[in-house]
Amino acid sequence: MKVLVLNCGSSSVKFQLIETDPELMEKGEEKVLAKGLVERIGEPMGNLKYSATCREPLSIQAPVPRHQEAIEKILSLLTDAEHGVVKSVDEIEVVGHRMVHGGEEFKASVIIDEEVLAQIEKCSRLAPLHNPHNIRGYLASRETISAVPHVAVFDTAFHQSMPKYAYLYALPYEMYTEHGIRRYSFHGTSHRYVSNQAARMLGKKRWDFKIITCHLGNGCSMAAISNGKSVDTSMGLTPLEGLVMGTRCGDIDPAVVLYMIDLEGYNPEKVGGLMNKKSGLLGVSGVSNDMRELLQACEQGNERAQTAVDIFCYRIKKYIGAYAAAMGGVDLVIFTGGIGENAPIVRKKCCEDLAFMNIEIDDQANNNVKGRDAIISNADRHVKVFVVHTNEEVVIARDSVQCVLQGAPE
Repeated sequence: MKVLVLNCGSSSVKFQLIETDPELMEKGEEKVLAKGLVERIGEPMGNLKYSATCREPLSIQAPVPRHQEAIEKILSLLTDAEHGVVKSVDEIEVVGHRMVHGGEEFKASVIIDEEVLAQIEKCSRLAPLHNPHNIRGYLASRETISAVPHVAVFDTAFHQSMPKYAYLYALPYEMYTEHGIRRYSFHGTSHRYVSNQAARMLGKKRWDFKIITCHLGNGCSMAAISNGKSVDTSMGLTPLEGLVMGTRCGDIDPAVVLYMIDLEGYNPEKVGGLMNKKSGLLGVSGVSNDMRELLQACEQGNERAQTAVDIFCYRIKKYIGAYAAAMGGVDLVIFTGGIGENAPIVRKKCCEDLAFMNIEIDDQANNNVKGRDAIISNADRHVKVFVVHTNEEVVIARDSVQCVLQGAPE
């Protein structure tokens, strides 16, 4: 089956056309036929980047007033005689949509109908910066591709298996029952993909292991996965909780927020902007939110850059220890995301002094990982440490096919 995967933001649409079926899914051999990005939607001049199997990559500048036009341009390229990979839109059998927040209503992916759409719209109060744009992309694509099922795949769904003691905050219980305030977390498709992939590399399933997954990019989260299910995760009601990130502060004393509001000129909006957009690696280092630039600055002796990297890695190390305790042990630790896949020094620092837990990096293996999935731990250690390149679009494609075939996604 050919699945069009769409990830719609406020001014962008990422897309992939993926061919898969139950047999390809079992082998992990899905085929990416084409992929790309439409950005700067609504601005005077938009940009479309496109690449396809056995085709020259394209970069096109043209006005893209709305998501509707973005979808139309994507479909035009996919079916173009020179650059396309299908003869007509009719070859697309299902459309899979990334939806950031499914609240407690959605514990798995689901075919979108009017009732499902209404529930997703209700969840927008929990993700006002994401869900409305995801919905806009769905509505735009439904206008153009109306004859096939559209499937919603939620970032939050994988973490709905957390026990109540892991997801509840110690606030008055009414804050949960009346307002839905609890830990939901995100990056679920990534945590699910890399845990499956690492287990497959060992010839087993993810429920055969106790796994700690570390998704490290500009946004960062970790998950504890036991018996195949997420039992704890670092992000919370919003993506602000947990690890230090590119521009997000992660865990802090809640009283810091109250203290900042008491400061002259600070209000909730300003404090929220400070914690989400001016903190994390950028705020501590004063250099950049990009780990590559920070590591270069560290080599040049920049003390604040080094402090930022140290805080980043220390927080991850603490979560590894905490999640091992929560699960009563750990078998696999997995690094993924832009930083997790490409920064050997970060992986090494995150695992330093954990030999007592049977976690130890093999320096040669760690330094030689480039563009491939690999085990980077010392062979004589029980706990295996992996680098796995995430592919959330493949998860969306798999779930979309399984929903159409009326199977429950793993």
